[in-house]
Amino acid sequence: MTVRLTLGIETSCDETAASVVTSENIVLSSVVSSQVDLHARYGGVVPEVASRAHVGLVNPVIAQALVEAGIEYKDIDLIAATKGPGLVGSLLVGVSAAKALSLVWDKPYIGVNHLEAHLYSCFLEEPDMELPLIVLLVSGGHTILVSMQDHMEYSILGQTLDDAVGEAYDKVARYLGLGYPGGPEIDRLAEKGDDSIEFPRPMIKEGFDFSFSGLKTAVINYVRKNPETPTEDIASSFQEAVVEVLITKARKAALETGAKGLCIGGGVAANSRLREAIYDICLEDGIHPFVPSRAYCTDNAAMVAATGWLRFKKDGPDPLNSGADSNLKLPSGE
Repeated sequence: MTVRLTLGIETSCDETAASVVTSENIVLSSVVSSQVDLHARYGGVVPEVASRAHVGLVNPVIAQALVEAGIEYKDIDLIAATKGPGLVGSLLVGVSAAKALSLVWDKPYIGVNHLEAHLYSCFLEEPDMELPLIVLLVSGGHTILVSMQDHMEYSILGQTLDDAVGEAYDKVARYLGLGYPGGPEIDRLAEKGDDSIEFPRPMIKEGFDFSFSGLKTAVINYVRKNPETPTEDIASSFQEAVVEVLITKARKAALETGAKGLCIGGGVAANSRLREAIYDICLEDGIHPFVPSRAYCTDNAAMVAATGWLRFKKDGPDPLNSGADSNLKLPSGE
């Protein structure tokens, strides 16, 4: 079988990324240019700043991905770009670049759902992972529990009703004066703290949906009433509450659906406590854990390229007049 090469482009938020991945899920290159330092002064991502930065970075990043893969443009068989969800200005930069290259290079183009790409980030490192799976997608914008019955066949079991888990991390970190991004800093401090503060575990026994807004408020109210409490203890107790909710629901989903494995994806999947907890419950329940390397947890173009090839095989290319959708939902995969 001829090995095909896909160029993936990711610009959904504040990472400008490009990657070349084979049809066998071998990553030949993965280049990511982060804007974290650019947005840190504002305490969060500024959409206009992000999109302008993407404009200046996207072409050099794509060129670097081709060089690191050791190929030329004529070797590419498909161009894939994230079409949503995300910041619409940022998305349009990547989609426009991909469609322009498609036109100039005479290569097919396909738009990729960012959430679906996170589902497939697990398969970049373990392509033969046995299905069915439960995948917990946790990021700054999403908290979704997905049952994957087969490739391109999955259903949403539950999702957040308010704040996404990464959003809750950032809001708590901002209140504690920890800066942006908040998740890594809370994770670092939590390792030094005591998790004895009994913060609520929202909806832990109520189905598969999530809610983190109340937990965030509980942390803020506690700090106001107990300003002398060490920040490390606040971070540790908050993180333990979050992880317990995520793990309890993911575990229940795996047992009820008969899943053979449990995976996590998205930026919050880089959290050390969550990664440790996934291994622990899978060992206890006798199912296969899969935790992507941190490089594939955060936004990257390798997952976009791999997913783009699968979608292309199933649905064919997208027309060049197709656009971006900042509110794109995860498809049912039927």
